[in-house]
Amino acid sequence: MMAILRLALQSLKNRKTTALLTIITVAVSVALLLGVERVRTQAKESFANTISGTDLIVGARSGQVNLLLYSVFRIGNATNNIDWQSVEDIRNHPAVAWSIPISLGDSHRGFRVVGTTQDYFDHYRYGKKQPLTFASGKPFSGLFDTVIGSEVAKKLGYKLGDDIVIAHGLSDKSFSRHDNLPFKVTGILAPTGTPVDRSVHVSLQAIDAIHIGWESGANMGHGVKAENIDPDSLHPEQVTAVLLGLKSRIQTFALQRTINEYRQEPLTAIMPGIALHELWGLMSVAEQALLVVSGFVVVAGLMGMLSSLLTGLNERRREMAILRGMGARPSHIFFLLVSEAVLLTLLGIALGIGLLLMLISAAAPFVLSEYGLQLSATFLTEHEWKLMGIVLLAGIVVGVFPALRAYRQSLSDGMTIRI
Repeated sequence: MMAILRLALQSLKNRKTTALLTIITVAVSVALLLGVERVRTQAKESFANTISGTDLIVGARSGQVNLLLYSVFRIGNATNNIDWQSVEDIRNHPAVAWSIPISLGDSHRGFRVVGTTQDYFDHYRYGKKQPLTFASGKPFSGLFDTVIGSEVAKKLGYKLGDDIVIAHGLSDKSFSRHDNLPFKVTGILAPTGTPVDRSVHVSLQAIDAIHIGWESGANMGHGVKAENIDPDSLHPEQVTAVLLGLKSRIQTFALQRTINEYRQEPLTAIMPGIALHELWGLMSVAEQALLVVSGFVVVAGLMGMLSSLLTGLNERRREMAILRGMGARPSHIFFLLVSEAVLLTLLGIALGIGLLLMLISAAAPFVLSEYGLQLSATFLTEHEWKLMGIVLLAGIVVGVFPALRAYRQSLSDGMTIRI
């Protein structure tokens, strides 16, 4: 068997151009298959790691996926806000250990602004219940202090003490900016790989302050100066959502039902894990479609290898006749062709894995900054190795077809072709 493998390797060296093109075709298809699988699984992990330790998320009456997207992932907008009295009622419920109100709607140069309280830095958890930590600075204490995420600081080049201007809504046009009330950066959070990195955090009182004179939704020319604002007179009237931590998870379903039946205004309470599961259910069709497409690319690559092997058979009939004349049996010819297919597939898989890891290493910073998706160039997982096993098995099956043809023709070619 080792002699046949050495002969197969030497045969591929003699046809190195064709073999190299076949290996590259298989490698590209393998890299695409693994790339789709890596993005799919790590997107799930990235989403799942965005929030942990939060038992319920409360927002205006809405679908649970929509509430999860805008409250946690900063995607989309709320259907309505929650009255502050409702927030107080929920916070004072005996089952609630802590609450984090958040107010969304403003932005800074494409990054979402999150109005919240000190409880955000004390109780918010991500990943495996990891707390938020500061790369530099401290939480906001003054009315116009702000804490920015690591990606905001990196992309915009901010450092402690810099001034920033928040814009009304998601537009950053000059007419929408609250330029009469700039904020000062007092803290920069350490990277988390979550939407927190792309958020600008201010106090709820600051959200109220910058909207003085904007009651109609636009600047009516009544902007005030910071020194004319009394922080003690500012009290939030509405927020976008509230994150809740409970004293006991046993109380989760009971409190959820209580909030969903709240009579003062229509509210929705969701459990983040269940909402994520529903989100993956909605995306499962797209996931399967991507896997099918990448699977067809692998099939196309293997078909290219099959075409190369079958085409090469006519050119190698003299080689086969010589081998038969030297005593090789038809079974030796069969295993020679199968060995070549296996070697081509293995080399293609190895090159494809290397190509994938290089692409992920190069693209990971861009993907993180633009899409917030954490990609890691770790080696293959058990599931990915199984996929490679399937590709190798398919390569063996592909190699059987030209091998059977060579097996059947080797005897007649040995008798009819002159050496």
